[in-house]
Amino acid sequence: MKLSEIKQHLSSLKTIAFQLPDGSLVPNHFHVTEVGKITKNFIDCGGVVRNEEVVNFQLWNANDYDHRLHPEKLIHIIELSEKVLNIPDLEIEVEYQGNTIGKYGLDFDGTNFLLTTKQTDCLAKDNCGIPQEKPRVKLADLQKQTACEPNSGCC
Repeated sequence: MKLSEIKQHLSSLKTIAFQLPDGSLVPNHFHVTEVGKITKNFIDCGGVVRNEEVVNFQLWNANDYDHRLHPEKLIHIIELSEKVLNIPDLEIEVEYQGNTIGKYGLDFDGTNFLLTTKQTDCLAKDNCGIPQEKPRVKLADLQKQTACEPNSGCC
């Protein structure tokens, strides 16, 4: 999800809820403690120089039960961050504290913002000798394809 999309969704909401991949909700007294632009310059394992930028939201579960973040306040925080940090309409990455700091993608189901899982990946599979994953075939389908009818002459 990009910044423009979250602002659009927030403008139609009365409350904000973030849902973790396991279905549980981030406690509703969370705070967005950071909105920033993260730039990652790196070389992949194939020697290709890469540059990635995302907008980072950091969610923090505070013991402050009296001050809940409302949609219009989060829109204001986002717009201020865009202006002061010169942030373009980038994809959003969300940090949230579990056993360690987790990084999530962001989606929306019409009610809740969904923290989606992210996976590591090799960006240079063709240069690293990593074989492509073979397509999975059901054994039952394989047997149907290789079976011969009696007296068909295929065996």
